[in-house]
Amino acid sequence: MHDSLSDFTARELTFEGTRKRVYVAGAGPAVVIMTEVPGITPDVARFARWVREAGFTVYLPSLFGTDGAPPSRGRMLATVARVCVSEEFRILGSDAASPVTSWLRALAKHAFGECGGRGVGAIGMCLTGNFALSLMLEPRVVAPVLCQPSLPFARPRGIHLSAPDAARVRARLEEEDLTMLAYRFEGDPMCRAERFQALAEALGPRFCPRTLPDSAAKPGTDMNRAHSVVTRHLIDAAGEPTRAAVDEILAFFSTRLHG
Repeated sequence: MHDSLSDFTARELTFEGTRKRVYVAGAGPAVVIMTEVPGITPDVARFARWVREAGFTVYLPSLFGTDGAPPSRGRMLATVARVCVSEEFRILGSDAASPVTSWLRALAKHAFGECGGRGVGAIGMCLTGNFALSLMLEPRVVAPVLCQPSLPFARPRGIHLSAPDAARVRARLEEEDLTMLAYRFEGDPMCRAERFQALAEALGPRFCPRTLPDSAAKPGTDMNRAHSVVTRHLIDAAGEPTRAAVDEILAFFSTRLHG
């Protein structure tokens, strides 16, 4: 079922000469939520509402796809095809961040100016999963979360960030006493164990990975393999590992942003 997103305020924001729609809702410190393929689905909106209800102002930028539309294999394939030819994304290349992350860092800085607090949270998913890593180059971002970071698609050990920038992020984690959470399913072919190993090597012990068993994924979805930890493959019930992951993320934001 289509989600109208009527409980969010749709704003048109321009940074670095590029205008994008951003859905904003809530009160409190800012959290930037970057959607997975194929876009802002009802599952992504549900997660954004949980963040809002936990006491945060959600900034949900529309980066691709049809806002509010349910996921389908056709929509996913069409979105990936469009992203592949977009100058804003680098999905197959070497370890360099996608250009759109510069716009997202400007959004995080803007969100901090509007909301204040101790800093900004950021979470990316799938195609945008690595973007939360890139956003750490913005000093206001202090609570990063990577969900099934899947770029670059062709390199399981790629982290979608240059070595100098990764060193800058590692220095921030150490000097500012920060941590970074990351989640994946054990058998996820798009976010394999090699990527988490590479991230751990680049970022050190303040990179905190969580690997969930494939059996924890919601069955009967439109994808055969477990992938989307906090959205499509989440089982929203007490005691479920995916629900525990959501609760851990909310607590992480609360600790870092509320104090």
